[in-house]
Amino acid sequence: MFKKHKKLWIGIISLITVLIVGFAGAGYYFYNVAIVPGHKSFLSKKQPLKKSDPLYRQTKWYNNAKKEKWYITSTDDNLKLDANYIPAIHKTNKTVILLHGYMNTKDTMGPYAAMFHQLGYNTLLPDARGHGQSQGNYVGYGWREKGDVRKWVNKVIKRNGKNSKVVIFGVSMGGATTMMTSGQKMPKQVKAYIEDCGYTNAKTEIEHEAQSIYHMPAFPRFPLVEVLSGYTKLKAGYFLNDADSLKQLKQNHKPMLFIHGEKDTFVPTKMVYANYHASSGPKELWLVPGASHAKSFATHPSEYQQKIEKFLNKYVSKK
Repeated sequence: MFKKHKKLWIGIISLITVLIVGFAGAGYYFYNVAIVPGHKSFLSKKQPLKKSDPLYRQTKWYNNAKKEKWYITSTDDNLKLDANYIPAIHKTNKTVILLHGYMNTKDTMGPYAAMFHQLGYNTLLPDARGHGQSQGNYVGYGWREKGDVRKWVNKVIKRNGKNSKVVIFGVSMGGATTMMTSGQKMPKQVKAYIEDCGYTNAKTEIEHEAQSIYHMPAFPRFPLVEVLSGYTKLKAGYFLNDADSLKQLKQNHKPMLFIHGEKDTFVPTKMVYANYHASSGPKELWLVPGASHAKSFATHPSEYQQKIEKFLNKYVSKK
């Protein structure tokens, strides 16, 4: 039968080979685009600080603040991870851990550190693995980082005592990391979570970006993202679907405040509704008028701080 249809079989095998090689090459390319840390052409370049910036005062404060260097080693890949720690003006057992977004660093969380400093908190700003001064050659999209956050919490408790009260706060990928962190067993000293514009699932977010940036229709996008997910498992130890905020939130029973800009197109605003409904603990939702991705604080600085202060006053005692 093979001899009778030899040309047909050769054509089919050749086509399959071309498709496999093509998808493998595309998967490798998108792995370097989405997972390997480095400059990303689809992200806005960091602009120099100007007095017209709505968070100028907060950023200036952070730049001038005296910082302690803290380090931990990740339990899985033995990576040295870096953080800045800024004690509160008055001694306190309240500490917030601030988690930055994709291809950002701890320093981009400076304005948030200023806000929490004003609220009387110690602030810890880690560089996620593969970002800033932390080691790592891949982005974990919150899934690999969640264990690192738990280790930072333990370091806070060791430094500030068993009576510590810890809040975990994140923006964008840091928001997703916050949600994924909430679904694992955490020390009792963790009192509340705040997430700002985090995604529901890394695979869903990457599919959204593939369509938004590369204008890929549904059919070719699906196998490419699956191939990318396979590369990610091979190189970084997780499938993209593993990084799922919704599954983790179902296991969270602690208070969480969800914040999302109404004009967010990078992480679509609709994702926050799914995240909010998935959480099993006390929860609040604030949709920020006129705010695009990760711009809620800059769009409404005073109201942003007031919302957070009111939320924390409910769940983190002042004593």
